[in-house]
Amino acid sequence: MAKAKLSDEIKTYIVQALACFDSPSIVAAAVKKEFSIEVSRQLVESHDPNKKAASGLAPKWRILFEETRKTFLEDTASIGISHRAVRLRALQRMADKAEGQGNMVLASSLLKQAAEEVGGS
Repeated sequence: MAKAKLSDEIKTYIVQALACFDSPSIVAAAVKKEFSIEVSRQLVESHDPNKKAASGLAPKWRILFEETRKTFLEDTASIGISHRAVRLRALQRMADKAEGQGNMVLASSLLKQAAEEVGGS
């Protein structure tokens, strides 16, 4: 298969998706859906500076990747579920509801999950 000529818009999309830890397969499917163009997983991988396949990747794409990844990792702090306290509160609500409905199997499972969350067993 000949290497498809990708627009800068598509390359930007691919690089940013890879920087956000999407797999090449996921990115290829998203490009097909978003831009109606089929790209191989290998072509997508050639835009990830952490992969050997990207040895010829232009510096501007490497910079975009690094900036996007840095922002993505910093942004996870604003995602509620990334915080243990938020997850524990949600587990508490679910366990209370399960217990109230008499679903002791689910309640027990949720209690076990909460114990694992805090490092207990």
